[in-house]
Amino acid sequence: MTREEKNQHIEDLMQVLEATSTIYIADTSGLDAEQTSDLRRACFKADVKMTVVKNALLKKAMERSSKNFDELYEALKGNSSIMISEVSNAPAKLIKDFRKKGTKPLLKGAYIEEAIFVGDNQLDALVNLKS
Repeated sequence: MTREEKNQHIEDLMQVLEATSTIYIADTSGLDAEQTSDLRRACFKADVKMTVVKNALLKKAMERSSKNFDELYEALKGNSSIMISEVSNAPAKLIKDFRKKGTKPLLKGAYIEEAIFVGDNQLDALVNLKS
């Protein structure tokens, strides 16, 4: 990826971050092709947009954003996917439901209307949020 492509990707990510109030970061590593396909289908049905991102590019987009994502930086390790939805608890419900079949995806963090949640132990609290 050239520097221009990286900058464009960062700009695109920043616009996505600015346009939504609900952003989840999940670890989807370890899912095989069939599980990944099932997760993407579940996201589509729940109207959740899921995109695999490079941590460095996501961090730069977060830094350029007008929103404060500082507490989420520590979650940007390993494989990361962002999940975006208009319904604040939809990605959490999707992750919890999908994990009935396995141990992944793991919640790394979430940004919901200026509140930040870090760690998989926050999943139940996020599921119970009013949408």
